[in-house]
Amino acid sequence: MKTSELTKVFHALSDETRLKILKLLEKGELCVCEIVNALDMIQPKVSFHLGVLKKAGLVKITRKGKWILYSLDDTDLFKRFLILSVLEKISNEEIKKELENLKNFKDSQDPRYCKT
Repeated sequence: MKTSELTKVFHALSDETRLKILKLLEKGELCVCEIVNALDMIQPKVSFHLGVLKKAGLVKITRKGKWILYSLDDTDLFKRFLILSVLEKISNEEIKKELENLKNFKDSQDPRYCKT
């Protein structure tokens, strides 16, 4: 792994919002609208953070119709180990509010919008 790639990975892991996104994705794939609601942030900010995580190779996308779903990218053994090590240090209690927001959004989701 090149130094520049390693720098991208550690830069991506150096932000609290991105760590929260990774912790949310630990539960399974999510679309942007679900992450937006979980974090109570505007979509452009969430998309920016997802872009940083994607460039670092920590998340991957899957297209389902018109929806783009994000999930943890565990294809690289080093990055998989790093992600697991970091997520192990973040308790669900630390993102309790975000997990609750995500659950409430999924429970009240209009099936015509953001159906995953």
